[in-house]
Order: sequence, then structure tokens, then C-alpha cells
Amino acid sequence: MVRLKGEAITLRPASFDDVDARLSLGNPAEIVEMFGIGRDDVTPLTREGAVRWIQGLVVHPHAWIIEFQGRLIGDIRLDRLVAIDRRASMAIGIYDPQLLGKGLGSEAIRLLLHHAFNELRLHRIGIRVLAYNTRAIRAYEKCGFVIEGREREAAFVNGVWHDDIMMGLLETDFSA
Repeated sequence: MVRLKGEAITLRPASFDDVDARLSLGNPAEIVEMFGIGRDDVTPLTREGAVRWIQGLVVHPHAWIIEFQGRLIGDIRLDRLVAIDRRASMAIGIYDPQLLGKGLGSEAIRLLLHHAFNELRLHRIGIRVLAYNTRAIRAYEKCGFVIEGREREAAFVNGVWHDDIMMGLLETDFSA
């Protein structure tokens, strides 16, 4: 697994040494709500949950820990990679609320996109994001993603239906 180094962050493979670091970040409601989990449904992260989270990343062929100032702050992945179509979907999570809005997610996305388009030779990266996650939408747009569609009332969060926004980025857009 390749290590990707940026100015402020590093994307590196996960290891079982990361369990305590992930556990210490917990499941902040304001973060997991952006993944479509209602505030009443948020449960504390247990050691077993942190181990399962790490296990999922360790076996994933295109998943990285986002590291900032030597500590784990989140993860980023390419999911559902289809080699014949040269496409994948992307997912990212930063679990420290204090580090949101500082450009770290955008830097992680740009590092991943560079790897995906230049090393993996992908043609397209897609992403789905809840319409109320405006911070993420801005970060994706800053990295070149464009809104391609809307799936109406796709998620039931906090007792209300919310739309999913579909965004995409092509290799030609990225290289331009």
C-alpha cells in the first residue's frame, strides 16, 4: 500500500496500532450526522468498534488513514473500483470536529485524486453526499467535483427526509 504525503497531511495504510487513536476520537454526533446517522442513533465508539473500523481499512485495497501532525484524524477510501470502466467512488471522514474547515479534507482529497488519476489510471471518481452537508460539498467543489444529480428524499435523518447529491470528477477535468 502506497503512502501519500502532502504539505500538512499524510495518507498512510491503517494498522492495528491505530485502534487507540481511533477510539480516542469517538463518534462525535456532529460528525456522524454528516454520514446520515441521526443524533438519537449515535452510540459511543467502543474498543470493539474501533477494532472493526481498523480491520475494515486494513483489508481494503484502497483505504488510507489521514494523519495530521503525527496523529490519526480520519480516513479516505476509493470504494467500488471497477477496473474495466476505470471508475470508483470516494468516501472521506475527519473525526475531530476541531479540525473541520481547515482545508485538511481538501488536501486529502487532492492527494487521493492525484493517485487515482495518475497512478491507478482511473477515468472517473463519484461521490454521494447528503444535501445538508454543505461543508463537504464546498470541499468537493473546491477539488473540482461537479454536481451531477440529486436523489430526492434518499436518507431519513433526525426524523426528516434529506436528498443525496451525486457529484463526479473526470480525469480530464482534474488534469485541466
